Amino acid sequence: EGKGKRRNPLHDFKKTGELMLIKVNKTLEVKTKLLNTTEQCAKRCSRSKGLSFTCKAFAYDRVTKRCHWLSFNSLTNGVRKKQDHAFDLYEKKDYVRNCIIGKGADYKGTISVTKSGIQCQAWNSMIPHEH
Repeated sequence: EGKGKRRNPLHDFKKTGELMLIKVNKTLEVKTKLLNTTEQCAKRCSRSKGLSFTCKAFAYDRVTKRCHWLSFNSLTNGVRKKQDHAFDLYEKKDYVRNCIIGKGADYKGTISVTKSGIQCQAWNSMIPHEH
């Protein structure tokens, strides 16, 4: 990154146009606020600043310029997808990525079997291998 250049916060998100997530599970949290750009929404979601939950995604209403920060994403149980022309959905890549980059220390996906189909060892288990 060059001097004076700022990293675009949207780089950490996967965009799906014209899609909104609807929570069926009432315990899932959402917070909304008027913001002018998707970059502002992404920056706040990445830091979870001012949120009582870890932000996993946000939906931006292009008509009202309202950001909806979500404690869930499209892979969360108790959530359904809804086509909506006013919204663009941005999901944190760390939570929807099905691959491991590097040693996988930051992996937050849902894959729990190896390429050959063997069940992965639980993080809280020291059997069959120590961490």
